[in-house]
Amino acid sequence: MKKKFLALALALTLTLSLAACGGKDAPAQDGTPDAPTVSTPEDGESGAPEDGGTDGSGEPGTPVEGESQADVDLTAFYDTLRAESTWPELMNVTEDETMKELLDSYYPGLSEIPTKQCGVYIAAISAAVGEIALVEVENAEDVQAVADIFQARVDYQVGDDTNPGGAWYPETIEGWKTKSQIVSHGNYVMLAVGDAAEAAVERFEGLFA
Repeated sequence: MKKKFLALALALTLTLSLAACGGKDAPAQDGTPDAPTVSTPEDGESGAPEDGGTDGSGEPGTPVEGESQADVDLTAFYDTLRAESTWPELMNVTEDETMKELLDSYYPGLSEIPTKQCGVYIAAISAAVGEIALVEVENAEDVQAVADIFQARVDYQVGDDTNPGGAWYPETIEGWKTKSQIVSHGNYVMLAVGDAAEAAVERFEGLFA
């Protein structure tokens, strides 16, 4: 009996030793070889570089020229300007087709430029110094053309030694001469004229900060 127990213990020990040695080279239980380790993005991440990464050339990613860096509602922005500062009574000359002739008279060439948004607001009383023009062009190359049209509007209102200014009254001409601001950012261009012009420029720049 003692011999049988000893033989059984020896056989069991041998079986366990063989199983331990063979397990080192045994394939995975599912029958497939071990796959190489691959680093994958965590949930919610993508393989593309984030802002500030590279664009594939080794250089930091930069915006494509002509792309707007913000989506700005110019009508809402105009309403904000009117609410925050004092302006004379202004009328919109871009709200319908009946105003197109007036727009073309004050801003020749502006209606021919493809725009995504365009709002021109002029003083209802000619003696008042106040005007706001806001444009988002479709093409970046038109930004300078719009700025030139805005400058031509200012130059006409101010006049020169040969031609009296369109603003007519000396104080109004002086207002157009000293209180006119033209500024652009991306595809957006603004002309602001009046006592609140500088504040309007600061507010405009803040849209893209």
